[in-house]
Order: sequence, then structure tokens, then C-alpha cells
Amino acid sequence: MMLGSKNTHQRGLAFGVIAVAAAFTLNPTANAQAQPEPQVPSAQDAPIALLVDVTSGQVLHARHPDRRFVPASITKTMTLFHAFELIEEGRIDPRQTYTLRPETWREWKGKGSTMWLGAKDEVTVASLLYGIANVSANDGSVVLAEGAAGSIEQWVEGMNARARALGMENSHFGTPNGWPDEGATFVTARDLVTLAQGLVTRHPEKFRQYIGHPTYVYNDIEQRNHDPLLGRIRGADGIKTGYTNEAGFGFLGTAQRDGQRLVMVVANSPQGRVRDRAARRYIEWGFEAFDRERLFGPDQVVDEARVQDGAARSVGLRTRDAVVVNVPSGHAGEIVASISYDGPLRAPIEEGARIATLRVEVPGLDDATIPLYAADAVEEAGFFARIRNGFFGWFG
Repeated sequence: MMLGSKNTHQRGLAFGVIAVAAAFTLNPTANAQAQPEPQVPSAQDAPIALLVDVTSGQVLHARHPDRRFVPASITKTMTLFHAFELIEEGRIDPRQTYTLRPETWREWKGKGSTMWLGAKDEVTVASLLYGIANVSANDGSVVLAEGAAGSIEQWVEGMNARARALGMENSHFGTPNGWPDEGATFVTARDLVTLAQGLVTRHPEKFRQYIGHPTYVYNDIEQRNHDPLLGRIRGADGIKTGYTNEAGFGFLGTAQRDGQRLVMVVANSPQGRVRDRAARRYIEWGFEAFDRERLFGPDQVVDEARVQDGAARSVGLRTRDAVVVNVPSGHAGEIVASISYDGPLRAPIEEGARIATLRVEVPGLDDATIPLYAADAVEEAGFFARIRNGFFGWFG
């Protein structure tokens, strides 16, 4: 591996160059269940497909990742994210209850996928979240939206605000549940991966609590989760399927093994069984077609950056988690890493502040980008320290 660093002015920083042989051995998958044959789905089976290792940020495979499509019930993933954010902000509580309005019941009783809410049910937010996440409750999505925001319109406005904040630049939501709306709702595979990453990184406990259950019971009616990975793929823990005549069959899913989390999208599949088979083979391919190379450990200082007007002239750049990248099996080339930051950095700097980016280039893959953090706090320099720093800046 070659490692160098640069700031936005393209000034090279001193750093050692290390050669690393990129030959690896796969760890066998320890799973008693028969695993599907790993492979990238055909364009016929999955016209849109994207597989990303969100741990390293590497795109492992992409087919039309920025093409807009109708997500159908995958829309509910944004409803879940918006609700999780509201809970975190203290604006709704999982224990509070909403009463189903008669007109809402009449409109959504048995309409598409449902959790079978009763005509005058008082239902908790938690129950609605379970229903939305695991049995794709159209009725539950509407009740949550009306109860939490006062109207569908206000809820959808909140969904779109969350999407913009996450950086979902090519997506828009017109309903809380993905019911056909004449094209007002659209997404891209890349934006859905961004949304999934937001769910698992910002709300890991809520993700584990509400998402990825194989069945859900409400009003004494048990229904199963149609997630094609759950119970079949080791490490699979959710997220959401979708289907309408307009959208075809789609799936946003994720699985985690040995500290590595993959997120995948397949969309516009012609049949449900085709989508399910493609999804299982796709994510297995992601785990098996690559070897993982550990470059740095957690909390490791990998370089330093210049600091202007600080009590110290530089600050260490530290990883937060172990830096592990995917390398195609059998690859025997060079891994190149570089560090960039807007420099010189200006004091004061808080310890743990994100101040730089580590970029790792692996031939045949998109670059991995990993944030780096300040290893120490750097206070603003006093008058005499500024003079001293200026002197050293001129002479060395």
C-alpha cells in the first residue's frame, strides 16, 4: 500500500511509503444453511442494482445507481427514519397512542398491505412502527403520519426535509407509504443506500428494536415479513421490500458479518421470486467475491495536519474505527491511500472533530473514503505563540 497526504492546496506532507502484497485468503462462511450461489444479478432480473459496503464506503457493484424509479413500499423506510428522528428529538414517544380516524379507516381498510387496524383503535407509536417495518402497513403509515404531524401533507414535508438533510439529491416523497401517486414519489438506488446507512448509523438501537422481525402480530392476526434475506442469509437484519404494477418488484436490504455491513438495492424486477433470488445471490456475492484488507486499527493516528494560529503547530489525524477495505479476490496490485483536508487548519480545534478524509484506491473499485478525526484538542495560540509560530513558518 502506498500512503501519502495532501491538503486542498495540493501540498504534499511527509509520510512513509509502505509496500503491501495484496494476496489474501477468504474466510469460510460458517453457516449450516445451504447458501445461494453468489452472483451479480442479470440486467433482466434486476435492471437497477447497487451493492455498497457502508463500512468502508466502497461501491462493490453498480447498475444504473442514479436512475430514478418508483420505490413503492420501500418509501416506508423514509417514514421509519423520520419517525426515529422525531423520537430522538423528543417530539413523539413510542408509548403515546393515536386514535384511528373513521375516514382513515374507511380509506385504508384492507387496502394493499395492512396491519388490520380496527375502526376506532387506539394504537401506540411503537405498534405502528413494528407494523410499518415488518408487514408494510399502509394503514399504519397513514395513522402515524396524521397522528404525529396532523396531516399527510405535513408528514411528507418532514420526510423530504430529512431526505435533503441526508443528501438524497435525486429523491422525492409524495406519500408516507408509497401508494401510487402519479410519479410524485421517486428515488434512486444511491439515495436509498444513503437512507439505509442513516438508519443503521444514526439509530442502531431503534433499527434493531423495530426492524427485521420475521413475523408481527396485531389484533390477533399474525403476518410474516416478506424480506427475502431474513432467515436465509447469515447476518441479514432488514429493511424493506416494495411492489406495485407501476414499480415492479424492489428491495432495499442489508446484512452484517464480522463488523462489515453491506447494503443492497435491486429494483424493477419482473417477478417477486426473481427479485428474491437475485437479492440473496447478490449479497452473498458481496461477502464472498472480496477479501478484506485491514489498513489501520481503531483510534490509530495515521498522519498529522498543519494548524494555523494554534498552541500546537500540528494535530494528529486519527481513525475512529478500524479501516478495512475490500479487495477483489486474487487481486495482486497496489493499494494507494491519500489524506486530504482544508488546510492549514485553524485553531481552536476540538478533540474528536472530523477534520480530514482518508481516501483508499483499490484497482477495479470506487475509492473508499473514511473520515479522520482530531487526535487532540488544539487551543488558539496566544500573542507570543503566534510570533513563535510565524518565525518557524518562515525558517522551517
